[in-house]
Amino acid sequence: MRDDLDLKSLEDTPPWDWPADAAEKFQEILTNRQADESDRLIAAELAGDFTVINDELAASLMAIIRNPEESEQLRALAAISLGPVLEHAETSGFEDPDDVPITEETFLNIQVFLRKLYFDNNVPKEVRRRILEASVRSPDDWHPDAIRAAYNSGDRDWVLTAVFSMRFVRGFEEQILEALKSADPEIHYEAVEAAGTWEVAAAWPHVVALVEDTTTPKTLLLAAIGAVASINPAEAGMILVDLTDSDDEEIVEAAHEAMAMAEVGSGGDYDEEEEEDEDEWLN
Repeated sequence: MRDDLDLKSLEDTPPWDWPADAAEKFQEILTNRQADESDRLIAAELAGDFTVINDELAASLMAIIRNPEESEQLRALAAISLGPVLEHAETSGFEDPDDVPITEETFLNIQVFLRKLYFDNNVPKEVRRRILEASVRSPDDWHPDAIRAAYNSGDRDWVLTAVFSMRFVRGFEEQILEALKSADPEIHYEAVEAAGTWEVAAAWPHVVALVEDTTTPKTLLLAAIGAVASINPAEAGMILVDLTDSDDEEIVEAAHEAMAMAEVGSGGDYDEEEEEDEDEWLN
């Protein structure tokens, strides 16, 4: 392993450009309690990426999560880092072991482990929140009640976690619609994402209004663009077409992608090059 590997620089480097020994480096830092806390936080955050996650790193992350002597921030980061691989394993299954970077045994161990720690009230609130946010990426039978309890808690942070979790677990249309009315920007954003995921028809006027409002913050606008395409593919193109003239390249790209998704969703065959040719002819 190279001693001169700059861990912090990896945060700004695409994972596919990470050095071959990145996983080994993360493992070394995560298991070394004498390492700088800042390095361990970076390692915990990056260790969940598909290019490096494996059974050994997953075990190290779980060891940190369960250890009350570790900092709350590190435990929380370690928990949320397990989310992507849980979702990928849930989606891909284990018929072909090469499709998932962890074994099925590790996957099942993570699920049981996170459930147990979530219901341990000695675990700090922030860690339990991140455990729920990670574990819902592979929905289980305990999640609906946990989400419902978090949403009804009256605690703003738990409500935020609950609405985020509603993206991954069915059965919360009423709460999603209620959260769309929230004055809290983070809760509002998560509600828009959830409404798009589950194609909540009653949210259509709200997400259209966000797309058409020139004062909508960019992050919320991007979420609303995706939601419009999911909820009503047949009408999405008419709502989104003006955004393809935006001065912001990210918004233009999001609008084109959403229109393509909507075209497929409505049974059509979207051709972005053809649309660009038509735009040039009209101009």
